[in-house]
Amino acid sequence: MNLGKIPDALSVKVYSDAKELAKAAASWFAELAEDAIWKRGRFVVALSGGSTPRPTYERLASAQVSRKIDWFNVHFFWSDERAVPLDDEDSNYRMAKEALLDHAPVLKSNIHPIQGNLDPQLAADLYEHKLVALLGAGREAPRFDLILLGLGDDGHTASLFPHTAAVNERQRLVAANYVPQHAAWRITFTAPLINAARNVGFLVTGQEKAGALAQVLQGPHRLEVYPAQLVKPSPGELAWLVDEAAASKMNAE
Repeated sequence: MNLGKIPDALSVKVYSDAKELAKAAASWFAELAEDAIWKRGRFVVALSGGSTPRPTYERLASAQVSRKIDWFNVHFFWSDERAVPLDDEDSNYRMAKEALLDHAPVLKSNIHPIQGNLDPQLAADLYEHKLVALLGAGREAPRFDLILLGLGDDGHTASLFPHTAAVNERQRLVAANYVPQHAAWRITFTAPLINAARNVGFLVTGQEKAGALAQVLQGPHRLEVYPAQLVKPSPGELAWLVDEAAASKMNAE
């Protein structure tokens, strides 16, 4: 598919359907893990929630892919979480646990969920402290090897929702963010932390995401309306893995 009008240096890969995207995303994950572990002794990844990444996590847990990954040296964080207990059906952690972590030989000490059952501000403070302690910071934001993100049909990513306070956060790495659209609190990575990553990957599937994807990639720069436009890792790499349904409203020339 010729997408046209894609910003320079932006990697957009279009797959026929969600299944093919999941295969590609899992292979990419495995390749990045191998490279990071060889170079730095560990692979530190932040997972995303929602329904889109689940097939990727299940693919990673399959024997075909799992055997290629040195799971003992993979550390798991989450790019955002709902203010719910870890075993809640809406928990991003629970989804990843059921799809991947229960099926791969992952060290429990390398799994770092957000404590969504706590006061949201306290949960954000504790999570920021934990990731700084593990990754180090100094004057720069800690660098994840990979941050996986999704895209909402309203243009949000992680829990950076349109017209919410965390969209404008530039000091904190992790923020408690009240989302009026859902009348709920979320704990989320902020733009400075996301943009410090070595690799950021958006996984986007489905016709319902087509309008938002077209606006984020090809529309005017409107960060309050389309917070996913905040994501511009430097000097890291940004990749968009999308299926044909999600790409269907992008301008092609």
